[in-house]
Amino acid sequence: MISRGRDSSRGRSGDPVGGLKTARNPRQEELSGETEDTAESLRELPRWMRLYFYGMHGMTLDVLLSSVHRLFKYRDPKLVGFSSPYLCIMHSLTHFALEKIYSQKRCFRGRPVVFHLVFYPSVYIGLQILIGNINTLTEQVRVVSGTQLAVHYILALYFTQVFHKGLSKLQYHPSTHPADPSGKSDPGESACFRAPLNALPGVVRFLFFGMHGFLDEVLFTSIFNLVEKSDRTLSGHTSLWSFLMYGSCSFVVEKLYLYLHFSRGWGTCRRLPIYICFIYTWEFCWGLILRQFDACSWDYSHYPQNFMGLITLLYLPGWVCLSLYQDVLSNVLLRIKCTRETTLSEENGEVNGQLDKKLL
Repeated sequence: MISRGRDSSRGRSGDPVGGLKTARNPRQEELSGETEDTAESLRELPRWMRLYFYGMHGMTLDVLLSSVHRLFKYRDPKLVGFSSPYLCIMHSLTHFALEKIYSQKRCFRGRPVVFHLVFYPSVYIGLQILIGNINTLTEQVRVVSGTQLAVHYILALYFTQVFHKGLSKLQYHPSTHPADPSGKSDPGESACFRAPLNALPGVVRFLFFGMHGFLDEVLFTSIFNLVEKSDRTLSGHTSLWSFLMYGSCSFVVEKLYLYLHFSRGWGTCRRLPIYICFIYTWEFCWGLILRQFDACSWDYSHYPQNFMGLITLLYLPGWVCLSLYQDVLSNVLLRIKCTRETTLSEENGEVNGQLDKKLL
């Protein structure tokens, strides 16, 4: 692509006009090749991945809003919030629709205020009202208060100014193996793997793991309510404190995975006991601290094989499954990069001029 502008000054043999040959800097050629390979390997997040993330994000907003509502209404320090698998599916679909709506902002060229402050918020609020009425499953239309409209409008601004822009910076590298993000193998390298150095920022990974913790707890509690209480609404609950607990725990477990697997070459059977010991220790410490402020949202005192009501071996199979799934999530996240300099144009989907300037 870059060489098209230089073809006119070259002869048929590819040399400059006049037969004079200019030596190119080998480092420049290497940088040009690497950058072109990087641009070609950039892909937007697959549709299944975006839907997965959209469901978690929508469920996180449900828990956040409901927990804040309960905090102001009941002054409950446990910060318990609610959502359901049904809402998770609805959020996946509505977020996907909002993605398509956001892509139409090129039709509002010269009128960005109309799109960001009028058109998009109107569509967003309409979708949220539709979700609310579908969730109630009643013939009576659910009336939305002025406060709810204000909250939905603020969230619509968050989507246009933060969410969509941030998501557009995430690029997926399907052909890159987690053990070697550059796609090249070094024959002189040791048998132990080397962890990648240019993955997602730590803050993004923490947020992802925190939202995934919400997803895990809501799914678990909804299934528990279905079995124990025959609650077909599949309503589940979690706590805002769980966001910090799951986010930090999974973040550390991922660091253990990167070190033990890529640097030490340990297999799953050797890593799993370390994961489980750390998870139980982490849950116990968080529960012990939250209990001092009457903010601990779980109590296992009525479960067998519990310790101080904060941890129980009854959940050991669940923690084993989540630990194994954690490695899968880590491998997927290693294929995602946050591009800050070479971003895709929101209007024509082409790589912007920043990439070309670096190659010249």
